[in-house]
Order: sequence, then structure tokens, then C-alpha cells
Amino acid sequence: MKIGLPFLLAGAILWWMYRGFDWDVVKGALSSEMSWTWMLLSMPFGILAQVFRGLRWRQVLEPMGEKPRIHTCINAIFLSYASSLVVPRVGEILRCGVLKRYEGTNFSQSIGTVVTERVVDVMLILIITLFTILLQIPVFAKFMMSTGLSFEALFSRFTATGYLVTFVCLFVLVLGMWLLFRRFRLFSKTRDVVSDVTAGILSVRHLRNPLLFLFYSLAIWICYYLHFYLTFFCFDFTENLGAIAALVAFVVGTFAVLVPTPNGAGPWHFAVKTILVLYGVGQTDAAIFVLLVHTLQTFLVALLGIYALVALFLTKPRKA
Repeated sequence: MKIGLPFLLAGAILWWMYRGFDWDVVKGALSSEMSWTWMLLSMPFGILAQVFRGLRWRQVLEPMGEKPRIHTCINAIFLSYASSLVVPRVGEILRCGVLKRYEGTNFSQSIGTVVTERVVDVMLILIITLFTILLQIPVFAKFMMSTGLSFEALFSRFTATGYLVTFVCLFVLVLGMWLLFRRFRLFSKTRDVVSDVTAGILSVRHLRNPLLFLFYSLAIWICYYLHFYLTFFCFDFTENLGAIAALVAFVVGTFAVLVPTPNGAGPWHFAVKTILVLYGVGQTDAAIFVLLVHTLQTFLVALLGIYALVALFLTKPRKA
């Protein structure tokens, strides 16, 4: 169920999006239309985002007396993202298990630090979202005045099937959050576990260098954004859209990834393609963009996971 349903949902959305699609167009884009230089330039930022996440996690663990090796924390992050390609959200538990195995870190406390990290990330993405909305108000107002379009005409481009896919994605997201909360309640019946998790959550209060924590947190999301934005320069039909359009697509895609499918496959494609179309990109071009960008970035995640497996295999666990 954990593996099959997310893949089924992702496959159904992708099938609906690409049914009757001319795949020769994709081959042409790969061979001649896409700028591989810009794609390769975007990849280091995807790596850096995970590296900064590993460094931030290590910092949050320090107030509890845990000092795991830096390379172990980073490899645990690499492996957690790669494992989530198979079973969505399993990576958060897996990375805590890696630190337990190789560094002797308290598993329950590390779970608590993961919760803290996620709360911080949610706060940051909400701030980014609010900033993006406020930034786009005058842009959309000018766009409506110059074109004479109404909101009704704008949203009329959203088909009935599109609304259905959005509803299904939201339903699955709510269901997944409910199941996660239910599992956490069952997991938290042991008093010691609750205490350890709570200590992990509150560890952020005792950070030795809060400014460094803030730097890591901002750097993570800046790198994620650049990892996505630079891909706009890979194609003629997106290179002139600008940083703001990329920011809107990035924010919408970030929320779409919350739907539990492998690396957001399906919901991410649908959400980002919709935004690109609203910014004037053709349906076929938008479909090519999301397919190639997501596939290549997912390949990077898988490659980092393989590297982490090899690196951890060569790492000697710390003696208790």
C-alpha cells in the first residue's frame, strides 16, 4: 500500500497529462533545443541544498550532546531523499536510523529534531509564499488591465479534469497527514519516547549559534530556488519569463510536492505546468519543461542516494 498507492497516483496523473503526447518532440528537445550547460549549472545547487540541510541538522543535534560526523549527516540526508523516491516520507525516519547505526545518536531525539526542522521549513515557505503573493499583486493587476482578461476567463483555462486532479491531490495530502498523525500517536505511547522526541523538538532553543542556523535555513531554500530557476534558461520558451515567474512556479511546486508521490511526481508536473501556461507558455512546451526538469532532478537525487550508500558502506560505525 505504501509503495503501490503513491506510484499509482503519480502514474495516473502523468498518464492523464501525457496521453496522446508526441514523444518525438521530447527527443528533439533533449538533442537540440535544451541547453545542457544551464541544466548542469543548476545541479550543484540541488546538491548544496541537501548539504546545508545536513549541516543544519547536525547543529540542531549538538545541544543534546550529540556530535555526529559531518559526512554521516550529509550522507544520511542524501539517502533519505533517495529512499523517498520509493516510499514517500520514509526518508525522515531512515536518516535518523542512519545516525543511530553509524553515530550512536539517540533515535527518538533525532526524530524530534526532524520535527523542528520541518516546522522551520514550513514557516519559511509560508513567508516566501506570502512574499510572492504580495509581489505578484501589481503584476497581475497590470496584466489584467493591459489584456482585458477577467479572473473568470483566466480560470476558465482550468478544465474540469484539472479541478478533479487538484481535488484528488488535496484529498490524498489530507489523508496522508491524518495517517501520519495517527501513527505518531501510536508511536508516542511510551513515556520515554515522548520525552526524547520533545527534547529533540526543543533543542533549537539552545543553539550555540542561532545566526548560523538561520543562514543554513535560508541557504537551503535559496539553493532549492536556484536549482529550479536556472532550468528556465535551458529552453527558449521559459528563458524570458523572469525570476518572479520562476518564484511563483517554485512556490506552487513546493506545495504540490507535499502530496505523497515519489518526489512529487504527477502533482508537481501538473502544478508547475499550469503556472507556466498561465504565464503564456504553450501546453506542449510546458509539458516538455516539467517532464525533463523533474526527470533530471530526480536522477540527481537517485545518484546522490547511490553515492551515500557507497560512502556509508565504507564508513566505520562509532564505538559506543
